[in-house]
Amino acid sequence: MIMSKLLRLGKRQHHTIVSRDIIKPSSPTPSQLKTYNLSLLDQCAPNSYMPIVAFYPSSKIYQSSVDKTFELKNSLSQTLTQYYPFAGRLKQYGPKCVDCNDYGVEFIEAYNDSSLSDFLQLSKHKDFDQLFPNDLVWYNPSLKGDKDENNITCPLGVQVNHFACGGMAVATSLSHKIGDGVTTLNFINHWATVTKQSRFRDKKDAHLINPNVIHWQTRHTNFPELLSCKSCVGCVTRSFLFPNQKLNDLKAKVTAMTVESGKPIMNPTQVEVLTWLLHKCAVAATTRANPGTFKATGMAFPIDMRNIMVEKLLGTTMGNIVCMLEFPTSNQSEFAPDITIGELRKRKSQFQSMINLEVATSILAEMSFETVLETSKRIDESYIYSSLCRFPTYRIDFGWGKPVKVTVGGGIKNFTVLLDTPNDDGIEAIVCFEKEVMNTFQQDPELLAFC
Repeated sequence: MIMSKLLRLGKRQHHTIVSRDIIKPSSPTPSQLKTYNLSLLDQCAPNSYMPIVAFYPSSKIYQSSVDKTFELKNSLSQTLTQYYPFAGRLKQYGPKCVDCNDYGVEFIEAYNDSSLSDFLQLSKHKDFDQLFPNDLVWYNPSLKGDKDENNITCPLGVQVNHFACGGMAVATSLSHKIGDGVTTLNFINHWATVTKQSRFRDKKDAHLINPNVIHWQTRHTNFPELLSCKSCVGCVTRSFLFPNQKLNDLKAKVTAMTVESGKPIMNPTQVEVLTWLLHKCAVAATTRANPGTFKATGMAFPIDMRNIMVEKLLGTTMGNIVCMLEFPTSNQSEFAPDITIGELRKRKSQFQSMINLEVATSILAEMSFETVLETSKRIDESYIYSSLCRFPTYRIDFGWGKPVKVTVGGGIKNFTVLLDTPNDDGIEAIVCFEKEVMNTFQQDPELLAFC
């Protein structure tokens, strides 16, 4: 038993790309839809890619992986008729828009000589990056393959990875300029549903909902990115699991602390208390890694606006429909949970009072370049916490059953992503810090008490 494990640990993993193809929409995009203008929120989004991968065990449905890949290509082609901007090209100059020219999406196929269980058990988080197309994992200064021969950006890349056991990992990387995490997950779920329907043609799936595409007016700005991505050079990414019972203990602790302070936070959510704990420990680790220094910094928390404004948007609305909650911290006393969580709730309520998305974007449109630049600088110096909890990550069913794991690739300095666990029994935090900070952070006893 021990010798078998040692042999597996010593084996060099081979991950090989075996094919590249371009998948075009199954129907041409109508002429009146050939130009998709980016909203102001899209234009201020970071110039990065959002990498999401779903892992599936071996399935007896197909005779070979070739049949499975063929079906995935066909369903992707059908899906792109609805998500037609994804098959176009992002223009770099002039009006910020997507040329919906149906050039298509690159579909890469790769093989890994490990079994899926070994890969998930023995791999470090950085090993997931090879599953994504052309190194498109968040921000990478050496990005390759994200532009065509005319140096025009491709919004989407797809890579299907086969494992020796017959398992599979389906990975997508979507440009943040064209959509947020909700857009990405909606697209993957739509693609999965189309694939599943193709196998069960006599059963209509009522969950297939086409994207809500808003047609924005042409608006050319020179606004900086509101959420600039920082290089991950010299950083490491780690995963921390927080079981529900431990999170309930943390909620009880936070409630008691805030009651004692005289500013009670009632019914804190798991995401709220975990974000507070992670931020408190992150800043403490940074301070200890740089003895004698405490830098005034802050936390930024992007939230989905689709369902919080007075006039709700459809959950399938495409684009960057997010607002940024930012809480500056100038001294260590501001890390009390009543202050951190209270300020985040206060800022969220301001967006909840907005009538609709037009009002939100008009506020941004009226801001001066200098104001937006200052906001960009403040957020760039912050720790960013993005939650994909309660989003449909584990409903991505291509007809082979639900995934055994869904995660993100890569990492950005001081960036944390929160995800549900497969059985909804806790939250996984994927955290990226500089190596020295991570060494201190992962040994914090207060953090470990809730893992």
